[in-house]
Amino acid sequence: MERFIIFGGDDAATAIGDARSEPRESIFLAATMQRPGGAAVPVTVRNISGGGLMAEGDGSFVPGEAIEVELRGVGPVSGRIAWTGAAGRLGVAFDRRIDPRLVSKSVMDGRQPVPTKPAAYMRRQGQR
Repeated sequence: MERFIIFGGDDAATAIGDARSEPRESIFLAATMQRPGGAAVPVTVRNISGGGLMAEGDGSFVPGEAIEVELRGVGPVSGRIAWTGAAGRLGVAFDRRIDPRLVSKSVMDGRQPVPTKPAAYMRRQGQR
C-alpha cells in the first residue's frame, strides 16, 4: 500500500483526502499527543481511520515528526505527522493499523443515558 504525505498548505487536509482509500469516521474526541520524551499536548481528534487521524492542536508539530497519540479505547499509538494546516489542524499516519471502531465504541460508551420518559413528563409545572 502506498502512503502519500503532503506537506504544508491550508488545503493539505483536502489534498491528502484524495489519496486515501479507506473511509474515515467523524469523531470529536479529546486525546493527547507527544513527541518521544516530550510532554503530552492536548488535541481534539476530528476523524479517524485504521491508518491515521486528523486532529486540531496547538500547531507546534511539523510534518515528518515522530509522535505518539493516546487514544481512548486503543491506548498509545505511534506514528508521524503527515501534514499540518490552518488553525492547528494536522494529520497523523499511524505506524501500525488500529481498529477505529474501538475508539468510536469508547466514545459511545461514555455518553449520558437517554431519558426514557416522554418529553411531556419533563416539562416544568405550569407549561404546556
